[in-house]
Amino acid sequence: MQQLIPPRIRGLKTSDIYVKEAQCGEAQRLDLLAGSILSITNVEGGSAAYITALSAGDVNFSPDVFHADGVPLPRHSLGSFDEREMIALTSARGGQISDASFAPLFDATSEVGALHVTSLPCNCTVFVIAPVARDYLSQGGGGRFSIHIQPPAGHRLDQDLPPPLGHVRDEWRVKRATALSYELTKGQFVQIIDVEGQQCSDFMAMRSSALDAGVERYIDSTVSRTMARAAYPLPGLHDKFYDQDMRALLSVRQDTVGRHDTFALACTARGYEDRGFPGHINCSDNISEAFEPYGIKRRAAWPAINFFFNSWMDPDHGHLASDEAWSRPGDYVALEAKTDLVCVSTACPDDVDPINGWNPTDIHIRIYEEDSSITHSVAWRANPEDSAKMTRHSAFHPRTSQLTSSFTVARDLWTPTHFDTTGAIEEYWACKNAATLQDMSGLRKFDIIGPDAARLLQHCLTRNVDKLAQHRGFYALMCDERGSVLDDGTLFCIEPTTYRWCCGSDNSALHLREMAQELGLNVHIRALGHRMVNLAIQGPKSRDILRKLTYSNPARPALDNIKWFGFTIARLGDVDGPSFMLCRTGFTGELGYEIFCDRNDATAIWDAVIDAGQPEGLVPMGGEALEMLRLEAGLMISGAEFGPDIDALESGLGFAVDFAKEAFVGRAALMRNAAGVRRKLVGIKLTGAEAPAHGDPVYLGREQVGMVTSASYSPQLGHAIAMARVAIEQSEENQELEIGRLDGHMKRHLGTVCALPFLDPTRKKARA
Repeated sequence: MQQLIPPRIRGLKTSDIYVKEAQCGEAQRLDLLAGSILSITNVEGGSAAYITALSAGDVNFSPDVFHADGVPLPRHSLGSFDEREMIALTSARGGQISDASFAPLFDATSEVGALHVTSLPCNCTVFVIAPVARDYLSQGGGGRFSIHIQPPAGHRLDQDLPPPLGHVRDEWRVKRATALSYELTKGQFVQIIDVEGQQCSDFMAMRSSALDAGVERYIDSTVSRTMARAAYPLPGLHDKFYDQDMRALLSVRQDTVGRHDTFALACTARGYEDRGFPGHINCSDNISEAFEPYGIKRRAAWPAINFFFNSWMDPDHGHLASDEAWSRPGDYVALEAKTDLVCVSTACPDDVDPINGWNPTDIHIRIYEEDSSITHSVAWRANPEDSAKMTRHSAFHPRTSQLTSSFTVARDLWTPTHFDTTGAIEEYWACKNAATLQDMSGLRKFDIIGPDAARLLQHCLTRNVDKLAQHRGFYALMCDERGSVLDDGTLFCIEPTTYRWCCGSDNSALHLREMAQELGLNVHIRALGHRMVNLAIQGPKSRDILRKLTYSNPARPALDNIKWFGFTIARLGDVDGPSFMLCRTGFTGELGYEIFCDRNDATAIWDAVIDAGQPEGLVPMGGEALEMLRLEAGLMISGAEFGPDIDALESGLGFAVDFAKEAFVGRAALMRNAAGVRRKLVGIKLTGAEAPAHGDPVYLGREQVGMVTSASYSPQLGHAIAMARVAIEQSEENQELEIGRLDGHMKRHLGTVCALPFLDPTRKKARA
């Protein structure tokens, strides 16, 4: 029998455990009751963490109470950590700690899984702080800590609500199987909270001005989908919801689930009757009763947004399907009223389907005043068992937000898509002819530290780590036993026992930890989280710009001596300037560099690069231009060119596999597959400017022989280009193929197979 994962491991609230996380360079605030048991685990080992607290009245609280087995923790043993920064980290989480008293929980000698358990003697606010050492950029650092809270007897944390998002004007509990109507004025926010998890809530809003005129104007799902240019029904939420007059009623500000129904009816009496449940309570009747005091006509069936309802359209047959909700206790959606509204929220009574876990529970409603500062964000989990993280702005946002309002989500960060004064095409040409500056902070960074660091990486990566010297890096793959690519990235040798892996997925760290444990190796894998941010300076004038602002110690490589995939530790301006890691890398195919720095120095470094680069024609660049550049350069990305069902060779990444190595994870499968590769990644030059989409079929006559992985218009070539995975028999250069649109046959794009990359096949620009 399959063993079920306990809720505490899944990161869910339950009646006796609550899971939080403290990451590198951050503090976690915990408002706890007397008698709570606090368990803090060092997830990555070799990382330091501290604890402090405030008692009632924001009075500094003695850390002596944070004892383990009755032995009080020492105080002010800060080592290489700065007390002023620890105060700043706690202040950022709402603490008022002036004369701080920090107690160390763990230090650099702590093992993976090291545990500290303490019981709180009184009500207090606790801060668990995960600082970084001052020299982490050059010597490695990072850390992550899991926090489990067991409340005192008789207190159920699953009844606790998330902290308010602003000033609460009013709030109510919608009891299971009921509905509640309420009013919103323009600019106010409503937060709809799933109290215990896996509970659906139908929502409807009427425009007040229309009701006053005797007309019903309410959320129309068809209009909303059309206005959002997403007319095909899909799960999730649109940015805005509109009525029949195409007037915006609400905009979505925050969503911690991402899985909702926006295209079906609220449950109805007839729906239950037809299934053999006559007289069953239903949301449509509940909505009608809640709306009745406003003179709104009753309906047998109400359209609604069904928050937390996990439904979807079967792609093959168009049937509506559903399953248990994804929402966890305390998950919510927050919306802003764009006009005065009369709203209704339900706690769905369905106990005959899986949608509420067969156990309907409560919904909680909060109304916030107009001046509440509720930012746009959605929840993101690197892994299902992780606690949710709300998307945040990067450390460069104070500068990028002055130049654009066009952002998209990159993992758990908002990043610019393009800038207002330039646009993607102008940014593309600036990278070709001058230089560009791009926020790439969504990249994941992990430090692998310890005497067995090289041995672990040699086992897990497809390149020969033993050949990697200090101040050098290389591009490598991390594969599973089938040869499929788990992740790709760049590995840098910081010191003989310290490496930095810059990659796209948090699964890299999970895989490395699992392999280290399996092999019994003495190594720590530490996440640098949002503490380390990075910029890409790309283009033919990038080196000239960096000469104006880079100072390097004589013990480190000089800027002009850094070759492709080399790096140095430099400073901004002079010996006293902020420190940063400068790498000769990039994702554009052009000459370029990347800067990795501490988030506290982000704006100073951004300003310095902009000032030095303006005379050279440097402009900020967003993700749209990068997509065109990386495609021309034949650079592969996860979810397009490679993924779990394709091995490294068929992904076009064979150049990053060193078969001369005696052993690495996936080598046997790749050796076996190399003798019989059936598909190959190729370039296709199209005759027109219209770019196909990912997943479009590639045809030779009537027969499908491949699939498009990425496509874009190429400004330099003057036509569309695509990367596609095709049958080996059709992979020869100059082979004419067609890319099918519509049903694959009614519309065809003619193209010719070519080698990758499309431009600069020897990568002379990047190596210059």
